[in-house]
Amino acid sequence: MAVNNSLVKKPVQRVETTEYMANGMKVTLTPGTVKNYLVSGDKERVSDQEIAMFINLCRFTGLNPWLKEAYCIKYGSDPATLVVGKDAYFKRAEANEAYDGMEAGIIIQDEESGQITYRSGTLKLEGELLVGGYAEVYRKDRSHSFRIEVSFDEYAGRKKDGSLNSQWSKKPATMIRKVAMVQALREAFPQSFAGMYVAEEMG
Repeated sequence: MAVNNSLVKKPVQRVETTEYMANGMKVTLTPGTVKNYLVSGDKERVSDQEIAMFINLCRFTGLNPWLKEAYCIKYGSDPATLVVGKDAYFKRAEANEAYDGMEAGIIIQDEESGQITYRSGTLKLEGELLVGGYAEVYRKDRSHSFRIEVSFDEYAGRKKDGSLNSQWSKKPATMIRKVAMVQALREAFPQSFAGMYVAEEMG
């Protein structure tokens, strides 16, 4: 008769540790720390593959998730969303010697006349319809700027019933302007921002 011996040593599960440098700081990530501390939403539903993808995103792009430069967002059975914080975009742009500033704002339409206006910033008045956002990035080593215009309806985050989600209903102008800004930066500096997307672009 076989007897189970609880004292027999069991194989120790290997914990994979990823280490890399981000902005001069050493970042150490393991699947366990990512799942317990760096996943927003339903952390118990995130898969090992999604965690691995998030770690690789951070490592290959040099982002530090502890400083809120990258997020892994998981809700229900939907695939995890791997996104970059807006501040990470601007820190990286400011660090690039070729960066020469940006202009950004919203695109509004007068509901009576239908006239389209480009307005710097995010000020929207009563009777105006927010239809989009724009941004223009300048490089010192280019003779032309990089301008992006995005449609509000294409990017606005919505619930399953079609209504705007909390962030987009409270700050629609801020959100669509942010989409335009990061897209303009990505087009102006493809080597610095390739594969990096903010949450607002994901709807």
